[in-house]
Parts: sequence; structure tokens; C-alpha cells
Amino acid sequence: MATLKVTLKKSLIARKKDHIATAKALGLSKIGKTVEHNDTPQVRGMIKKIEYLLSVEEA
Repeated sequence: MATLKVTLKKSLIARKKDHIATAKALGLSKIGKTVEHNDTPQVRGMIKKIEYLLSVEEA
């Protein structure tokens, strides 16, 4: 299965509570932190919701 490298590029300060919760559910808490997730529709939906905060690469 393909994986995605997701990096938090912008701060979570002053964001909507559900956007902060989505970032934390992805495992992102600090700017510059990178995590890998399997490429599933659920993860893609979470990424799409907060894509303005993220950088995504296919690994």
C-alpha cells in the first residue's frame, strides 16, 4: 500500500478547534513534524480538511 509523508507547515494557533483536532489525530503537533500514513480515503479526507496547513508527499 502507498504511503504519504505529511508535514505540518503552519502553526495551529488561532485555528478552528476541529482543524486542531484533525492535525492532532494525524499525529502533528509542532511545525516541521513529519509523519507517514497509509494512503486511505479516511486519511485523504483528513488531509483535505486542513491542506492549507500541510505539505504532502507520496512516499
